[in-house]
Amino acid sequence: MDPPNVVLPPSSGADDGRSAPDASSDLTISDVIASERRINIFSGFTRDIGTVSKRLEDGGQNSTIVAPDNSHIMKLPRKPWEDPRDYQELGADAYSGNDGEDRAHRNLRRFVEAHIIPESPWAEGKKVQTLVGSTVWWEQKDGKRFIQPGNVEVDNVANTVSNGEVWILKGVLNYQ
Repeated sequence: MDPPNVVLPPSSGADDGRSAPDASSDLTISDVIASERRINIFSGFTRDIGTVSKRLEDGGQNSTIVAPDNSHIMKLPRKPWEDPRDYQELGADAYSGNDGEDRAHRNLRRFVEAHIIPESPWAEGKKVQTLVGSTVWWEQKDGKRFIQPGNVEVDNVANTVSNGEVWILKGVLNYQ
């Protein structure tokens, strides 16, 4: 009987939790993002957005995912698919029916795409646009990484795979 074919994510050897992508590895961001329990809410959102899901599966498109941890998503004043402007214009039924579902999906897509940088590796100080079009960069201060604007702390680099990295944030980037 043959042993099961199990692929494990690469272990990190660097002091800061980062390791160089293993070019021979077939693992992609899509393979590892769901295994990070602290970001399973965000991971689920990425699967709901077809273009994002495809990007994370594609070994030819590098990305840096800057995923808010679950506790920070739960602390938001509203759900990521809700927009106060929708409630102002349409009232309590803003997300009812097919049109409401479309609005909610657009808002969720904006939230997710605000947390995806379409390149990896991503150098300190390099200004890049997220998939939603916001300009962001990161800085190192007192041994910690912070994404600007907003001074959102990076808790750690959770995974480095063939098509990029998954960073876990102690906060949420501006997605409005």
